[in-house]
Amino acid sequence: MIIALDIGLKRIGVAICPDKKTILPSTAILRKNRNQAARDTSQMLKEKNASTLVVGVPLGGASEDEMRRRIEHFCSLLDTDLKPVFVDESFSSVDANKLLADGYSKSRDGKLDSLSACEILRRYLCLKSI
Repeated sequence: MIIALDIGLKRIGVAICPDKKTILPSTAILRKNRNQAARDTSQMLKEKNASTLVVGVPLGGASEDEMRRRIEHFCSLLDTDLKPVFVDESFSSVDANKLLADGYSKSRDGKLDSLSACEILRRYLCLKSI
């Protein structure tokens, strides 16, 4: 199972790919603090029997280095042997918002975050097929 994460300050979006073709949003992880979020994420990775971990990082922009450092630090807190594969997440939220405009709820329940993770996972699968 391939798992993709969109790591944010309030929520961590989660997407899963059980068969290297189908991409599904999963329940976002609420982030109270980084240690709790790392524990919850690690538990989810084990429960879903993750074989690959894809993590979005923003490329370009003034805060690229700072955001990469924060995301890499969070990944280092995870209790897993999986080495994260980093994929450009630039504008993944914009793409996810288009889906929200097409009927999804706009509440802050983590759907947007998990749809962003779906876009990150889609980009990863496209790169793998090239």
